[in-house]
Amino acid sequence: MIAMLITAPALFVTTAAADQLSGTWKMNPGKSKYSPGPAPKDLTVVVESDENNYKLDANGTDGDGKPIHVQYSAKFDGKDYSATGIANADAVSLKRIDANTIETLQKKDGKVVMTITTKVSKDGKTRTSTWHGKNAEGKDVHNVVVFDKQ
Repeated sequence: MIAMLITAPALFVTTAAADQLSGTWKMNPGKSKYSPGPAPKDLTVVVESDENNYKLDANGTDGDGKPIHVQYSAKFDGKDYSATGIANADAVSLKRIDANTIETLQKKDGKVVMTITTKVSKDGKTRTSTWHGKNAEGKDVHNVVVFDKQ
């Protein structure tokens, strides 16, 4: 009985923490900062996550009015997984930093072109992704993209 009381909350915490990343997230343009711009006109990210797996499907419109569609499924194991829709990358590699934070490396031909650190707020209502790297034109990127949970 005591073992069950100790184990059950631990299982709940693990499951709840993984679910923090999951959901539908809509970019908040007023709180986001893009350098260089232009920022997307709109962006919605749908995430399905558990303690081992992460699936992302992002759709929106870029600053020039062109459609955005990024998609990938990966494990939190640091291995490369195929990604589609990223202008200067063909793969991603993910690792979990803590229950609310992940690091995504976007790669082209095995070389890291962008590092994205994504953190979900403790209340689970806000997701902030900080981007560092180079864009498809080779320019330095420092974006802070804030999303609200839908």
